Amino acid sequence: PKKTMMLAQKLYEGIKLEKKGTVGLITYMRTDSVRLSDQALEEVRNFIPERYGKDYLPLKPNIYKRKKSAQEAHEAIRPTTLSRTPAMMAQYLDQEHLRLYELIWKRTIASQMESAQMERTTVDFKDGAGQTLRATGSVVRFAGFLKLYEEGKDDAKDDDGGKRLPAVTEGENMNTEIVREDQHFTEPAPRYSEASLVKKLEELGIGRPSTYASIISVLQDREYVRLDQKRFMPEDKGQLVTAFLSSFFTRYVEYDFTAQLEERLDDVSDAKVDWKQVLRDFWNDFSLSVEGTSELRVTDVLEELNKVLGPYVFPAKEDGSDPRACSKCDDGKLSLKTG
Repeated sequence: PKKTMMLAQKLYEGIKLEKKGTVGLITYMRTDSVRLSDQALEEVRNFIPERYGKDYLPLKPNIYKRKKSAQEAHEAIRPTTLSRTPAMMAQYLDQEHLRLYELIWKRTIASQMESAQMERTTVDFKDGAGQTLRATGSVVRFAGFLKLYEEGKDDAKDDDGGKRLPAVTEGENMNTEIVREDQHFTEPAPRYSEASLVKKLEELGIGRPSTYASIISVLQDREYVRLDQKRFMPEDKGQLVTAFLSSFFTRYVEYDFTAQLEERLDDVSDAKVDWKQVLRDFWNDFSLSVEGTSELRVTDVLEELNKVLGPYVFPAKEDGSDPRACSKCDDGKLSLKTG
């Protein structure tokens, strides 16, 4: 997200076209709006039937709304004009800028195209030996916006709809090319990537589009996590901080607390609530929590962290003995220490 924002800023500031001066390619601002202007809607609705046919144009413009947005006065990020196609701009942009521009250009058009029509399908085949083979997936009945653009995925297995299947009819003959037996085991949910983490933050109402890049940067800059094959892996420091906050500042790391506070800040932005009152309500409770933890002894804090992080720091032993028992003496006990 941080890199994308920087690239978008450069596209907004413009590039120098040969003998044509400097031209901005996208409208860009600090916005989470999904609203297109009437002028942009008219251009998109004229473009779609010319390029893809009338079947791909809905009767009315598709109107999108966010659950809550303090920036609906702004317009969504979009190309300044659709006539500047990615193919036309390839000679002026480097590869990264071109990929970003193409993404914005395609999504702008796809957002105003007809919906795709998909059919979940299970097809059973029988071979000459009477063995039943099964394929499960989706058949595209009408491509709609998929003719132009399809959302990318971090992993192929993230696709809940399964694989795409061709349209088949009952009794149709098929040729068997490869039959493969696979054994499947239940796996834990995949760790978050940048994209799936942002998606989860949106679902929980935490943060805003303008803050997602800084959230991800802080997690890595403070070495709470590291990226491994595009997935966030927790570091020891991250485990420790999380255990401390969840043990002694439980209220402030709950999802609903963060989402509700963000909503109150939006109300301040809309002049519905006095900002001093919002700060006062937050500080009165928070200061009491801080005072409560300041009275704790270090040994109390460490013992609580030992309980929470026990399975991680002191994994269970195969013989069932106490994993925290000292291997050098009879009565010693392993423990986390400060430092």
